[in-house]
Amino acid sequence: MSAWLPVAPCTPRDCAHHEGATRAPLPAAALLLAGCALTFLGVLCVPVVLLLAPSYRDRLTRRWAYGVVRAFGVRIRVTGCPVERTRPPEGELVVAHHVSWLDIPLVAAVLPARMVAKSEIRNWPVLGPLAALGGTLFIERDRLRALPHAVRTVAGALASGSRVAVFPQGSTWCGRSGGGTYRPAAFQAAIDAGAAVRPVRISYRTTRTDTAGAAAFVGDDPLAASLWRVVTAAGLTAEIRILPPVLVEGEPDRRALARAAQSAVASDSANLPAASVHH
Repeated sequence: MSAWLPVAPCTPRDCAHHEGATRAPLPAAALLLAGCALTFLGVLCVPVVLLLAPSYRDRLTRRWAYGVVRAFGVRIRVTGCPVERTRPPEGELVVAHHVSWLDIPLVAAVLPARMVAKSEIRNWPVLGPLAALGGTLFIERDRLRALPHAVRTVAGALASGSRVAVFPQGSTWCGRSGGGTYRPAAFQAAIDAGAAVRPVRISYRTTRTDTAGAAAFVGDDPLAASLWRVVTAAGLTAEIRILPPVLVEGEPDRRALARAAQSAVASDSANLPAASVHH
């Protein structure tokens, strides 16, 4: 097991299943087509969007990402701290539990950021070069010797004023048992750059249960199977809760900072006012 890319015990058979009402095949297929079409449209528009000023680019990214999630038939609910529409000048590290491929457009719909991705994605046809154009930070997560370079890459992006989003568990977890420990490497980057850490809690639910297995994308689950499970799950809601920032000055080292962020995300005791609700 790699220190940078741990493996979760979650499996599609045990974790990824829907409880509750389902959509008929025809409406589900229409949602699948709409979601995929909007996704690829956004990808194709990346070179043009990059020509815009950062404020306009972020606005378009939020609207596109929100539209992608909704196109797949998933409602969005945003709660917690008011969302900062402008990027902090010192950069910001956004951290969250990783449950699903839906997490990426969900975060982008609220806090547009440069995503951290494994280096193999850079070599994917079409999507790889476009991801690079969009500012994705590619790192070798399966080699321990590559960690210092990965930390410098993320720290450099934060120091330049970018918002960077990372899922520090290193793998997707179904969300039923809390998930794995936050790895400290990304938090060292925040310390080096003097950037705040913004914890975000992501959860999926239906009208019947507080944990929606339909959204879980774990283990060796094929993407096509996950997509179909999402569009056939009626009443699926994605909730993203924006938590107060964790300041690096208040923690002695990267491990303490990682624990503080994970504790904030995992805590159920916070009673934050709703920032906005989207249906």
